[in-house]
Amino acid sequence: METSQLQQYLPVLMLAVLAVLFTGGMLAGSVLLGRAARRNKAKDTPYECGMLPIGEGSTRLSVKFYLVAMLFIIFDIEVVYLYPWAVVFKDMVAEQPGPILGGMLFFIFILFVGFYYELKKRALDWKG
Repeated sequence: METSQLQQYLPVLMLAVLAVLFTGGMLAGSVLLGRAARRNKAKDTPYECGMLPIGEGSTRLSVKFYLVAMLFIIFDIEVVYLYPWAVVFKDMVAEQPGPILGGMLFFIFILFVGFYYELKKRALDWKG
């Protein structure tokens, strides 16, 4: 007897519910147990190498930092698509060589257009 597709997702739903309940329980437990502990002003201040905290805790970073980080993530995701494709490339080419190779070449072309755009906008210049 075949099971419906929705019944096949029941274990995933159960795992998601269990994860939400476990997370909520841990957060609630930490709040309840954290209130029971003795707290004073000295324990609540952040510890900075024995010095009293004065001023901001963190400095502002340049927008360039976030731009380079996003570009790294974008080109890192490229590997996520290229590696499995390269592993099974030989088997796929035997079945349908045109669409398989054409699709990946189009994907790489779009990536190079994005990379060219980054170079033109000088997004990868550290001093600019």
